[in-house]
Amino acid sequence: SPTIAGICEELKDLMPTILPVIVASKRPEKICLSFAQQRLWFLEQLLPDKALYNIPMVLRLRGDLEVDSLEKAIRHITQRHEVLRSRIVTEGGEAYQVILPQSGFRLEKTDLSLLNIEERAVVSGRYIEEDAVKPFDLEQGPLIRGKLLIIAPKERILLLNMHHIVSDGWSFDILLQELKIAYKEYRDGQEPILPELAIQYADFALWQRSWLQGEVLTRQLEYWKQELNNPENIALPTDHSRPYELSYRGGVYKHCLTQALFIKIKLLSEREGATLFMTFLAAFQVLLYRYTHQEDIIVGSPIANRHYNEIEGLIGFFVNTLALRARVKDELTFIEVLRQVKETTLNAYAHQDVPFEQLVEHLEISRELNRNPVFQVMFGFQNAGNIGFELEGIEAEFIGRDTQVAKFDLSLYVEERRAGVYLNFEYAKDLFEASTIERLGRHFERLLEEMILEPHIEISRHNIISQEERQQLLIEWNRTEVLYPDKTVHQLFEEQVERTPHNIALIYEDQS
Repeated sequence: SPTIAGICEELKDLMPTILPVIVASKRPEKICLSFAQQRLWFLEQLLPDKALYNIPMVLRLRGDLEVDSLEKAIRHITQRHEVLRSRIVTEGGEAYQVILPQSGFRLEKTDLSLLNIEERAVVSGRYIEEDAVKPFDLEQGPLIRGKLLIIAPKERILLLNMHHIVSDGWSFDILLQELKIAYKEYRDGQEPILPELAIQYADFALWQRSWLQGEVLTRQLEYWKQELNNPENIALPTDHSRPYELSYRGGVYKHCLTQALFIKIKLLSEREGATLFMTFLAAFQVLLYRYTHQEDIIVGSPIANRHYNEIEGLIGFFVNTLALRARVKDELTFIEVLRQVKETTLNAYAHQDVPFEQLVEHLEISRELNRNPVFQVMFGFQNAGNIGFELEGIEAEFIGRDTQVAKFDLSLYVEERRAGVYLNFEYAKDLFEASTIERLGRHFERLLEEMILEPHIEISRHNIISQEERQQLLIEWNRTEVLYPDKTVHQLFEEQVERTPHNIALIYEDQS
């Protein structure tokens, strides 16, 4: 689109003219982790057995599934991508990846077809939830597991789960596309032929460690040190006091925007030469400002970090987190905030190679068990309009599940699908009640409507509360009149004595 083309042109001016080439090199005896893996390994040591970094996927498969072909296809992919047959070992406080020569992947099968319909639904739901939150053992591996629930002769549920240290969202898409090809080939009695991989994830990790140092690292770090100087924790109004240590129990509130509103948001984005990510992020940061009255708003955002051709087709953990800062004031218009967010985002993209964990170390920010460093709120945008999956002769359907984990105080993930745009508010149950997040979601939609309608007026003039809330705030909660009985205090006291003659009203020393 013209907008994306314009963004790419702007990025060209910010990025290095020549990007380095990633090639396979001689491997040492101990293969280091990538910076991203190092970050997750550290967090796993800090928060063991929390299963915060599982990536579960659930697929309902209807049709004449050849189970052996499915298992062979997944095993073929785990053999093809070394990282899926790796484990993380620790020696002397340092972590390394060990790659096994052969994939030991086995697809566990559980037959539920003999249960009645109601029992099948309950038991399969329990298996799905248990698998999603079952921790991986990084030392022992494997870091990918699969289970097939047999629901009926022509209906099965496939549970695939990978630890984030070997995978990410992009990787799951690669796995599904390769699974589609490999399954068909095995079903037809042939060995799968997939394009040869020039490098493996371990090659990327070794290259990253050797490249991201010296002048390259200094140049990128200087930008972030300046951009994130003295970060301020966001102080959202919470329902509960922040505990000493977070439990990471999470809830989610989902809301669908109207198609009419989404079209208006797209038109405004195109007029400003901004992506939908930038427009929604700007609106979200304005909402956070309205809730906190903090002029310094930092929000984290995941980025695929796949801007090198050599790693586009690799399964592995490449995703990085960018800290995007906005300075918001009452007198700014939404257009002014959007233009600021666009500039900040483009500069962040141009300096995306510095892993977030390294950034935290260089900024010398101390870690706390009850708060994330630099930012406590996350934002993500995904165009999921074309997401789909099919196996030869099989009808496949993704089964969604509500998250039970919240890594941050609050996260907003915007999904653009064929059916519309969905807002997914993920929140920490330690801090918020469900009703509070639902209200915040309604405020966000109303703020979007107001800012799209009048983007050139000050953001302080946009109304985010509904007529019903206004009635509640100004009228209902101010009805303080009370009917008092026409009696004296001692008469009321006497009546209470008659009602409860044996209750003690007052104690003084040894008298009552």
